Amino acid sequence: MLLACVLAALSASWAEAQTAADAPLRISWEVRNRFRLFREERDFLLQTDAERGRSVLAAEQALELQSDGRGWARNTVNRLCIDLSGRVNEPCTRDNVKESYLTPVDHPIVVRLTGPIPVGATCAWSFDDGDGPQSSTFDCAEPVNLRARYGRTTVANVDVSSGSDATQRVSTEIAVRDILIAGLGDSIASGEGNPDRAIALADEGFCFRSYLGTASAQYYRPSRAGYKGGRACEAPDFLTVWQKQRALWFNSACHRSLYSYQTRTALALAVQYPHIAVTYLPLACTGATITDGLLGYQRVQECLPSKTANTCSGTVNGQLSELRDALAAAKRRQPDRKLDLVLLSVGANDIYFSGLVADVIVDTPTERALFRRSGVMASVEDSRAALTRDLPQGFSKLREALRPLVGDMSRVIYTSYANPTLADSGTPCPGGRAGFDIHPSFNLQPQRLAAVSNYVESEFLPQLKALALCQSGILCRDPRADRMTFVDAHQAAFANHGFCARAESDPEFDRQCFSASGESFDPDIVTAANQPMLCGRSAGEYRAYLPRARWIRDANDSYFAAMTYPQALPSSMQPSDIHDATWGVLSAVYGGAVHPSAEGHAAMADAALPAASAVLQLDANVPEVISQPVPPITPTPATR
Repeated sequence: MLLACVLAALSASWAEAQTAADAPLRISWEVRNRFRLFREERDFLLQTDAERGRSVLAAEQALELQSDGRGWARNTVNRLCIDLSGRVNEPCTRDNVKESYLTPVDHPIVVRLTGPIPVGATCAWSFDDGDGPQSSTFDCAEPVNLRARYGRTTVANVDVSSGSDATQRVSTEIAVRDILIAGLGDSIASGEGNPDRAIALADEGFCFRSYLGTASAQYYRPSRAGYKGGRACEAPDFLTVWQKQRALWFNSACHRSLYSYQTRTALALAVQYPHIAVTYLPLACTGATITDGLLGYQRVQECLPSKTANTCSGTVNGQLSELRDALAAAKRRQPDRKLDLVLLSVGANDIYFSGLVADVIVDTPTERALFRRSGVMASVEDSRAALTRDLPQGFSKLREALRPLVGDMSRVIYTSYANPTLADSGTPCPGGRAGFDIHPSFNLQPQRLAAVSNYVESEFLPQLKALALCQSGILCRDPRADRMTFVDAHQAAFANHGFCARAESDPEFDRQCFSASGESFDPDIVTAANQPMLCGRSAGEYRAYLPRARWIRDANDSYFAAMTYPQALPSSMQPSDIHDATWGVLSAVYGGAVHPSAEGHAAMADAALPAASAVLQLDANVPEVISQPVPPITPTPATR
């Protein structure tokens, strides 16, 4: 029996070797660093290694563990072709070569000979893009690096010589397809909740006041690591000092993040298809509505640190205006340059979703009265009115604005939202303070939570699908031509991963320090000033980027990952100092509460990726590589 097994194994190995020997020689090639937002190839290779044989979600989880929860983007964020203010670098120096970002003239290529290459064989390479062949000779085991011209086909020939064997010629055509993708939409599109470099937290506490409270109405939460200013409410300090220890986004004004599902979808296309290059233009912005954000300007979310100013001017241009300007500039240099794909998620702010969240999580009478008076809260009835009255008109205007830019509306991939309130196979979260005890006024009221969850599931999400696909009585000028490509395959997975989902596999810090009963922080302002966590551990041990059962950030996550102080608030809402009650509330929610985590965005990218591949027809058959013997080459004096 043992002998039979050995013989069978040897037979199988021989068969595999024979198959390999019988395989023809081929030329294989791929575009190097083909996600063109990345300036350095090492950042792209990190992604290709992580995604090899994995989904985007599995790759993200692997990278989270590899980075010990600190996140893969924390270093990459400083090596992009778009600066932190959102400006495209033209030109952008990528791997030591200056390139136009929007209109590349060529692409870096690596070419290899594959198959049963004879040992010591010599390869005489020739590459011709129409301007005459460029020739070179290498050992056949060596890859060849070159730059392939944009918009041209390069004919590659290699003559393989090995001793007395007949020379073989292998040929193929190299044609790089550079795909221009724009990302548009709101906070779900921008990646809110996932700063590229999460904030670092200190062991000590930082004081916030409560609304309309006495001098004793204060509470302490973890401070920012490195902050040397006044931590007590009686010791106000300048915002510029506090902001030096802020979280980092690759665009602060819009809270754009590399973890966004839109970025991950564009990146996954580049990883999966080696013969393309992806030029990605991220324009989505937290807080955007169709009117204020896509079609017109909007307020910024957060400003870059400044040495002189505590506030900023507070507006960013409309996303479609930015896109039009970018395309016009590109077409001036390359008249055939076109927009290949638009990734879009918008509508939640149009129906006051953040107001619904505030209505659910804010429980104390004083804060509820103040928020209702200032228009921060919204009821289901308010949202329903906007859903039926305003959103269809907004989508109609958006279509009219997009059509001249993209042409075929099927090239607009609308990725829907997931219901953030579900866990345990679609059951709404039970409510309570767990995950939301970062602020004393927060307590998820179960009845209001159930009502919002049901409204999102049965009314809002179906209406979005009808709007995108011109269904269910939605008026479109031409229903056939006006349909967007719609994606919602991720929603079923999110039904088990809402903000209240917990598991034994959650990070140890979460399990020990984020109380299931909503008692995570020391209420005693004397002891909390030095140690705000009741678990006794350092808040700095929290890791924003570790695998968790919840794919939706709760308010504790939002504070611990971003702790955002929005500076571009209306003057009437500007806090008096950094301990102000307004910033106490906003720091707990403004950095991404009730938004997908990096895992959630990766799951959304897995849903959007097949739709993008299909629209771009990236799985079309490629012509076979030619391999044939040729007569021996007579060397000339120049090649001896």
